[in-house]
Amino acid sequence: MNCVIRVSDQTKEKIMKYYEDKKRDKVIPYVVFQAQDGDTVVTMYESGKIMFQGTSADVDSAMWLEMDGQNKQNSPEMKEKEKKYYYCSSIGSDEVGTGDYFGPIVVTASFVKMEDIPYLEELGIKDSKKLTDEKILEIAPKIAKRISYKSIILTNLEYNEKHAKDNNMNKIKAILHNKVLYQLVQVTKEPFDYIIVDEFAKEARYYDYIKESTEIQRGITFMTKAEDKNLAVACSSIISRYLFLKEFNKLADSLHIPLPKGAGPQVDSIGEEIVQKYGEEKLKEVAKLNFANTQRILKTVIF
Repeated sequence: MNCVIRVSDQTKEKIMKYYEDKKRDKVIPYVVFQAQDGDTVVTMYESGKIMFQGTSADVDSAMWLEMDGQNKQNSPEMKEKEKKYYYCSSIGSDEVGTGDYFGPIVVTASFVKMEDIPYLEELGIKDSKKLTDEKILEIAPKIAKRISYKSIILTNLEYNEKHAKDNNMNKIKAILHNKVLYQLVQVTKEPFDYIIVDEFAKEARYYDYIKESTEIQRGITFMTKAEDKNLAVACSSIISRYLFLKEFNKLADSLHIPLPKGAGPQVDSIGEEIVQKYGEEKLKEVAKLNFANTQRILKTVIF
């Protein structure tokens, strides 16, 4: 899927900053900036056009249009409507690690009751991407003690096996989201108003991805930037990030090599070091092989 948008210079700067650690080094005529985030490639042209290519191109491009104020998401009417997804008892899910070459994918579903909201607000709960890793490590254990949640950690080896079977990133994410949501709903004894997922695929596509699952959670509300609009999704984002950081650090310790996050140029040099030290097969255990980094790493390494 391809989506082309135009946004203000201010939003362009935000886009480049957001995708900085996923930036590609390749020089392309008439291209100002290009980055790859999971299965999505973002290309900014000198003409001002920005192209999103990939299975979630529509979702990613819509997020930046919304931030640029080009749709109704920022209208007073929409903000009033969104309050019902904030001041409620809800179950929400979010994932971390899909844009990182090294480290696992972590998906979490959380149950936040209405009475939990003041406590979570005091902790300063928001999307994990807007919090420092230090803050995540501080507040995630407090959240985990307060609310119910279910998490799945998908190792790189498991991810590579699934991806090799023609499962793209969004299908893998959908299967994991469905699993944690279903598990949490089954053990939740108290009533809730909504089940919310941060939209990475349209509803029909999401359910198509999980059609082979024996246990399917339905009744989901899909929305963009859900982590900013619902505390259950925000908590899931933070818990997922916390678990990701713990696993990421364990991985780095086992390799005796400091690992960079993201999928930028600095990742390639570390990947080369890993291959030189442990062999090409080691990448299956520590990295997501379908990322473009793998091809660059293996082309550069001299055996």
